[in-house]
Amino acid sequence: MQQAPALPIKVFWQPGCSSCLRTKEFLQKNGVVFESVNVAADPSGLAELRALGARSVPIVSRGTEYTLCQSMGDVVKFLGLDTVLGDALPPAQLYGKLDHVLHTAIRLTRQFPADRLRENFRNRNRTLGDTAFHVFRVSEMGLQTGEGQPLRPEGFGELAPPEWGAPEIAAWGEDVRRRLAAWWAQTDQSLAFTASTYYGDKCMHEVFERTAWHSAQHTRQLAMMLESHGIVPDRPLTAADLAGLPVPDDVWG
Repeated sequence: MQQAPALPIKVFWQPGCSSCLRTKEFLQKNGVVFESVNVAADPSGLAELRALGARSVPIVSRGTEYTLCQSMGDVVKFLGLDTVLGDALPPAQLYGKLDHVLHTAIRLTRQFPADRLRENFRNRNRTLGDTAFHVFRVSEMGLQTGEGQPLRPEGFGELAPPEWGAPEIAAWGEDVRRRLAAWWAQTDQSLAFTASTYYGDKCMHEVFERTAWHSAQHTRQLAMMLESHGIVPDRPLTAADLAGLPVPDDVWG
């Protein structure tokens, strides 16, 4: 009896999405052949994503089945890969790196000219100001998850209040950084407890790693945005700052 051909693997993504870029790079490095579907540029691809029942990207699908890609462990399991994932940095190191990322993002945000803040960047429908806001919102959502609130995908789409300029966004970022420090000082710093997320119950250590690298990746993008306007970023993240965080190789993708 002839065996049915294997169903193609598809990755649904959009430009500037950190998790999307990480997923594609991960699959390429592991020799997985896939069809790339940019839902921001392909209406039929977006319709296909909706037909699957998914409401966010990145998604890896095979036929009518799919998995969310916020956890590479879920991707490995879904595709049946024999890949062994590396261990996350210890929680204290992750906190130190995230704190440094936020400090850097605050500094870079203050460099944006007021007349550029509402411009979209490249092929993503997100402004420079909203990208800066997103760095801090990602970190705040990680903080809230650590405090016991369920992590929901809608928060990643939230935007800065329209009246906020760079000073207001940066000031809010400072508040997020302060609240994160206060939480860290009183939480169980092993982060071994379970957190509720939209992609399943996960160890808070894993969620915190994702918070750190996700915020770091978008902070790299802030530096790229400044450079695109001829502004030299003030002490952007270095390779040493990113060491141990599973950020994508590329900054945008």
